Amino acid sequence: MQAPELQVSQWFNTDETPKLSDFQGRVVLIEAFQMLCPGCVIHGIPLAQAVQQQFPSDQVVVIGLHTVFEHHEAMNPVSLKAFLHEYRINFPVAVDKQGAGPLPKTMAAYGMHGTPSLVLLDQSGRIAAHHFGQVSKLQLGAEIGRLVAGEPAGRGAVQQPGKSSRCGSDGCTV
Repeated sequence: MQAPELQVSQWFNTDETPKLSDFQGRVVLIEAFQMLCPGCVIHGIPLAQAVQQQFPSDQVVVIGLHTVFEHHEAMNPVSLKAFLHEYRINFPVAVDKQGAGPLPKTMAAYGMHGTPSLVLLDQSGRIAAHHFGQVSKLQLGAEIGRLVAGEPAGRGAVQQPGKSSRCGSDGCTV
């Protein structure tokens, strides 16, 4: 499936307004997070930072997607800017546009069930894997390695959402 374009209200850590098509020929990792999500801070963001450090930028691009579905007042752009500075996040971070309902637009378009969510796109911009919650470094490294080598990756498991929004050390569900 071709990845939907990110629907963004604001970008951080870039002077450009990137589009997914700008990254054709490279594997793209999209890390969807909320700055008040324990699983994002403990697992998701450090994993995205490790990928950025370990893979050459001409092969793998890391993009953060701040997708807020709760505590909207606390997770504003000023707070996010401070968060990105404090956690030394230097890859481009998009702020997901709010939708008509409780889910932001990109989160809904990708069928995400919470945060952290990680989506891998192949060099053609197709969704190759979609994970919710904690992802093994070994598994992710193997998936990225196969994509960089031009091989198809297996689809990652997507955890189903809970009945109500909740946050824990593994992540936050809608």
